[in-house]
Amino acid sequence: MKRLAVVLAAGKGKRMKSKLYKVLHPVCGKPMVAHVLDAVKQINCERSVVIVGHGAETVKAYLGERAEYALQSEQLGTGHAVSQAEPLIGSEKGITIVICGDTPLVTPETLENLIAHHEAEGAAVSILTASMPDPTGYGRIIRGEDGGVLKIVEQKDGNAEELAVQEINTGTYCFDNELLFAALKNVDNNNAQGEFYLTDCVPILREQGKRIAAYETKDLSESIGVNDRVALSDAEQFMRERLAKKHMLNGVTIIDKASTYIGADVEIGSDTILYPGTILKGNTMIGEDCTIGPNTEIENSTVGNGTIIRQSVASEVKVGDRVNVGPFAYLRPGTELADEVKVGDFVELKNAKIGHGSKVPHLSYVGDAEVGSGVNIGCGAITANYDGYNKFKTIIEDDVFIGSNSNLIAPVRVGKGAYVVAGSTITSDVGESDLAIARARQENKAGYADKIRAKAKAIKEQNK
Repeated sequence: MKRLAVVLAAGKGKRMKSKLYKVLHPVCGKPMVAHVLDAVKQINCERSVVIVGHGAETVKAYLGERAEYALQSEQLGTGHAVSQAEPLIGSEKGITIVICGDTPLVTPETLENLIAHHEAEGAAVSILTASMPDPTGYGRIIRGEDGGVLKIVEQKDGNAEELAVQEINTGTYCFDNELLFAALKNVDNNNAQGEFYLTDCVPILREQGKRIAAYETKDLSESIGVNDRVALSDAEQFMRERLAKKHMLNGVTIIDKASTYIGADVEIGSDTILYPGTILKGNTMIGEDCTIGPNTEIENSTVGNGTIIRQSVASEVKVGDRVNVGPFAYLRPGTELADEVKVGDFVELKNAKIGHGSKVPHLSYVGDAEVGSGVNIGCGAITANYDGYNKFKTIIEDDVFIGSNSNLIAPVRVGKGAYVVAGSTITSDVGESDLAIARARQENKAGYADKIRAKAKAIKEQNK
């Protein structure tokens, strides 16, 4: 049976008190609506319609072609929101998941279970529910003797017996698609809010003799709908715990979960160790047998197997196998480190390709450069890549030695096997196997240091 999805993402989220539209607030580095859309994609929904309203263009710009869109220009309730999808999918045969874009913790597994229960019950609609110790504020699920749903009672409408029920409506549903849009035509707005409620489809379908089912998730966190920053923080904590558990069960050692941050799209190989203060964000892939941290941030980067990165920052870089980085290195976008490279303390690399086995051990800046294999770049060496207007490239070929405190003024090429003497400022190309020295000849003036001190002392006395 064809599977469809309608994702409700039209609300502005006033209680968030933010310029950013609610569904775009991130949980573990990914906007809430993206979590939801990923979940429905993973259960093989053939078409997903996102209902947009406030911030429509911003939401569409982020999601792009991952979904179809329907505009709810006026926010007139959840039923009205879903009805905006009718021109797109109203004539489809199949089942439709209706889910809010601010429920990032709903899992594909739970949605699959909801669908399976829906089909087994032969229901017109199945409601995803959860049991709460304190259900205050939530709609209560009132079941009949056969386990089917009789009605959903809102907090303000329930009597004492109904409000004692702990099973609540999470706001996620599985509908027969044709029955959904037929029922929506009969929903009215005769209520205190003057809105068209999706939940009103339940009594309409029940009066038609249709079965209303409910599937209860055992993971209470999946019921969290994020309406303010407090709920956003709660969702973040639940998601962090879930992600950490997933990686640990896949063979990753996390020394301290509380001080380790792993983004939703991060992949980590087995036998990798994450030390406290590690932050992995974006589309980052860490290989097997790595040691990351402590106090290391890696974003949108790829790290090979057996690599060590300590107390460092890396953004949009590619790091090979058995590389040693840090402590206190800064790998900026465009950097690529081949296998067995060493990048040491207080080294900054930007748009630099470092070849196999090369070393930049300490206190260096290498930017807009191609460095071959077997190169050693000494302490304090830099590539001067910017003249105030344009960036230029430095090329260092294989097996070159760059002495400490050398300046390579780009554009410049240092040929294979060349040797640049410490303290040199290189402004012209260096040929293969050449020795380059570019510094003033040293001159020692005997006893002159005493004269300098005496002169300085005299000036100091005059100024008293």
